[in-house]
Amino acid sequence: MSTDVAQGSPEWFAERCGKVTASRVADVIARTKTGWGASRANYMAQLVAERLTGTVAESYTNAAMQWGTDMEPEARKTYEFFTNNKVEPATFVPHRSIADTGASPDGYVGTDGLVEIKCPITATHIETLLAGSVAGKYVTQIQWQLACTGRQWCDYVSFDPRMPATMSIFIKRVPRDDAMIASLEADVTDFLNELRLTVHRLRSKYEPESVEPGELLALAG
Repeated sequence: MSTDVAQGSPEWFAERCGKVTASRVADVIARTKTGWGASRANYMAQLVAERLTGTVAESYTNAAMQWGTDMEPEARKTYEFFTNNKVEPATFVPHRSIADTGASPDGYVGTDGLVEIKCPITATHIETLLAGSVAGKYVTQIQWQLACTGRQWCDYVSFDPRMPATMSIFIKRVPRDDAMIASLEADVTDFLNELRLTVHRLRSKYEPESVEPGELLALAG
């Protein structure tokens, strides 16, 4: 069930503090030929800090990212026009069975669908048009959104109004993949267990008075 706060509001950021979110699950599962990727360690450190401080890490926004945010309402209207679908607002949705993780879809479509909107730089939009497919990191994000909401599909949208009208929008439906979701759930669960243990180790060493007796046993269980 989604929380009743608007995306981008202080309350929304607070709800996500220290939790794994859908847009970062690709970092949770990032691997190299020799082991876990650097982005996984960086994300772990970010969430450890958020849990210890209760403060959400500041996010970097450049001009292209801000443009994408500003264009999202127009992208949503264009999607509705082309598909005749009505997009309902969504906010942070906790995972149905795994604590401390959730997703913030860009919107609900009907009773079974979601929409995920990207307004990238033109070069990226052109790459998407040529490939005719959804990049892997976004498939991961979408599957986690479907896991959290219980929905069956998500329309991925890439929108760039700077392109000719016939090429300004790309829409690709991504169906729910339960096998992929199960694999992601296992990886996220392991990541969260590691996160909790790391926080416990730091607090035990530097703030021992804040650690409850038996806390480590509870974490291990």
